[in-house]
Amino acid sequence: MARRRRGRNINGIVLLDKPQDISSNDALQKVRRLFNAAKAGHTGALDPLATGMLPVCLGEATKFSQFLLDSDKRYRVIARLGQRTDTSDSQGEVISERPLSFTAEQLAAALESFRGDTLQVPSMYSALKHQGRPLYEYARKGITIEREARPITVYELLFIRHEGEELELEIHCSKGTYIRTIIDDLGEKLGCGAHVTMLRRLQVATYPAERMVTLEQLQEMRRVADEAETPLETALDPLLLPMDTAVSHFPQVNLTDVTAGYFKLGQPVRAPHDLAPETLTRVTQGDDAAFIGLAVISEDGLVAPRRLVVEYTE
Repeated sequence: MARRRRGRNINGIVLLDKPQDISSNDALQKVRRLFNAAKAGHTGALDPLATGMLPVCLGEATKFSQFLLDSDKRYRVIARLGQRTDTSDSQGEVISERPLSFTAEQLAAALESFRGDTLQVPSMYSALKHQGRPLYEYARKGITIEREARPITVYELLFIRHEGEELELEIHCSKGTYIRTIIDDLGEKLGCGAHVTMLRRLQVATYPAERMVTLEQLQEMRRVADEAETPLETALDPLLLPMDTAVSHFPQVNLTDVTAGYFKLGQPVRAPHDLAPETLTRVTQGDDAAFIGLAVISEDGLVAPRRLVVEYTE
């Protein structure tokens, strides 16, 4: 007999404003418990030092979290110039100190070199895996792993301010971009060294910052709900974004109720569309366009299931 899952079968995405000095997984588990959700997952870890937008996927939304992991991000970062650390942030050990001797023109030229398509060597203190283990585990043991440079794109790099030893920037970048590495590399280009002292993720994909909610807000809402014996469906669930917002950028194919029945059994189906083969598509059902999964268009034009939403019955 299958073990009954603990918690509610609730589907959706909550935009958590992650606090500092807590891991993304700890934050995820707190959100899961507050919603009493049976299943939860996040969409790309933020360092304990970092704050800001951490989309937490609940229930069936976890099946589509990869597409948020692959999306572009926007950050606000403050760097401390003149000091380089072994982790490229303020939680590491200072390994060199050098005076600041660059000009405004040299700073502008250095910043320009990071804009557009470049190659980046990931930090040894990143969560990138090597033989199944994150690089930071090797780094903490003093082991250095050879890393290949990876292509990244910095769509926008805004200079905010430079005051003494502090430099503040805003960076809009592609997936897999390490802001700490940009700051470390920038410090070396300027000849003084640098590390991150503040990092805040402002945006993931197109999710609005105004929909973020803090752990304190969630905890207070849950406390009030428990005291008033208000169902969580009423107290907390309105905060959730629909799970298909993670894949809203894919073209949609709408199925009739009858055709959707076959699709949800895992069968490729025929439906009206003008999409090319191999196109990934978001599939909806009926007049209300209820999201039922992702599909890929086959060579003969069929809508073939790729990832289905499971409909739980209590």
